[in-house]
Amino acid sequence: MATDLHQILSDALTRPGGASSDFDLNPDIVLPEGRTLKPAAVLIGVRAETQSVILTKRSSRLKHHPGQIAFPGGKQDETDSNLAETALREAKEEIGLPRENATVLGQMDAHETVTGFQVSPILAVIEGSFDIKPEQGEVEEVFEVPFSFLTDPKNFRVESRRWQGRRRHFYVAPFGPYYIWGATARMLRGLAERISS
Repeated sequence: MATDLHQILSDALTRPGGASSDFDLNPDIVLPEGRTLKPAAVLIGVRAETQSVILTKRSSRLKHHPGQIAFPGGKQDETDSNLAETALREAKEEIGLPRENATVLGQMDAHETVTGFQVSPILAVIEGSFDIKPEQGEVEEVFEVPFSFLTDPKNFRVESRRWQGRRRHFYVAPFGPYYIWGATARMLRGLAERISS
């Protein structure tokens, strides 16, 4: 089973993808030329035993994206040798994932966020059990969603809401009580497109 998962994800990384952004469903938004984006990375960690993707619900007390569903991840530190290291460090801090449990397979195309980050999704297979330890004050909950659900493009739809005086469209992939949307849903949609192509 784990070998199949490694193969599915490795094959997906060889297929054409393309950069994405929080704006790509909104062609009327013109982004400024020469803007500087801060590098960041998230871990799309797929558990081999449960065939599911690890996600977090951010604390409702956070200044940015409170209560939203997200991957473990964050901005790149000067001490990180590469973006995979960023994702692994953040996953250790946010959910207690030991580095030795994660086999990094590669990196998908970057995603630009409304908050000025260029986020690189790092694909990894998680093997073995570990004690999940949500980072106090930052992570409210750690949960899993079946890999088969998140890699089926039919489970994604486009919704919209008003933001900064205009209507903004974005992908959503609701699952039970979890409303997966925005950058997280867009990156998952990109993975689903690679796997289904």
